Amino acid sequence: MPVLLATHPVFLDHLTGPHHPERPSRLAAVARGCAEASRAGRLTPIEPRPATRSELELVHPAWYLDRLDAVATAGGGWIDADTSASAASARAAAMAAGAGLTAVDALRRGEGRAAFCAVRPPGHHATRTEAMGFCLVSNISVVAAALADAGERVWILDIDAHHGNGTQDVFYDRPDVLFVSTHQWPLYPGTGRRTETGAGAGVGATMNIPLPPGTTGDVYLRVFDELVAPRVAAFAPTWLLVSAGFDAHRDDPLTELDLAAADFAALTARAMAFLPAGRTVAMLEGGYDLEALAACTDAFLGALAGERPDTADRERATNGGPGHEAVDAVCAHWARSTSG
Repeated sequence: MPVLLATHPVFLDHLTGPHHPERPSRLAAVARGCAEASRAGRLTPIEPRPATRSELELVHPAWYLDRLDAVATAGGGWIDADTSASAASARAAAMAAGAGLTAVDALRRGEGRAAFCAVRPPGHHATRTEAMGFCLVSNISVVAAALADAGERVWILDIDAHHGNGTQDVFYDRPDVLFVSTHQWPLYPGTGRRTETGAGAGVGATMNIPLPPGTTGDVYLRVFDELVAPRVAAFAPTWLLVSAGFDAHRDDPLTELDLAAADFAALTARAMAFLPAGRTVAMLEGGYDLEALAACTDAFLGALAGERPDTADRERATNGGPGHEAVDAVCAHWARSTSG
């Protein structure tokens, strides 16, 4: 089965201003990364629809969405120090969330093995009531909320180098959504400590793995095998949603992690092994070096398509970096939590 690709021209109309790292040319880089899969017939485009107001309100209150609409109607402007909107931004944000919903519907009809939503603006920093970190609507949260409200058990894997504070905020007290984040620490937005594991009924359904600058792919695979895999097996998800940020790549200008494209493929292949085909949706988050973004997209799509990540002609997997002490600390914290 092919990998489904959901994207739309309106994403190019979300304008962030000169020299902003979250720029329209990122989607051109993603398109270059899609070229090989498209030529090989492994990629099938699907036409996304915008999320409805009621779907967006599964996550965001009406007054917040009204505020975004008002900023766009006024022609755009800065929302915080690094997050801006233009006249088309509210429409692009609704389409970004809707792309994930469209992908879920198509996968339910048996049209693909997995889906990749090449969207912008990204979403994982947007909380229920605050736009931040280049994000306006919590795209992946809208999809996860719709699935969870329909009785599904949703695993969100956030591989962006920045912690997905917005996604965590939405589901922190829910036991039916498992949120797992690997991210650089310290780094914006300053959340994602290993002690942040959920609240109320959601205790244990949030897992944060903060990693130091220079962390390489072998450490990420250890994280998955020793920490993530047992938690996912116990949770038994019926859907996997991936916040596909590629700014953990060693060439990214905003971060200091040391992954290569093949590392993203290896991690994705491990994650997808927990679910049957047709139950994985990935949504673009960060990634700001254009050549790295193209390479990571290519490798990531290969993993979504079921290719063996160690046989592809791409950047080789990385190893030998720091991070094992940080993983030890997270393992110790979860061992204490589960034993108590």
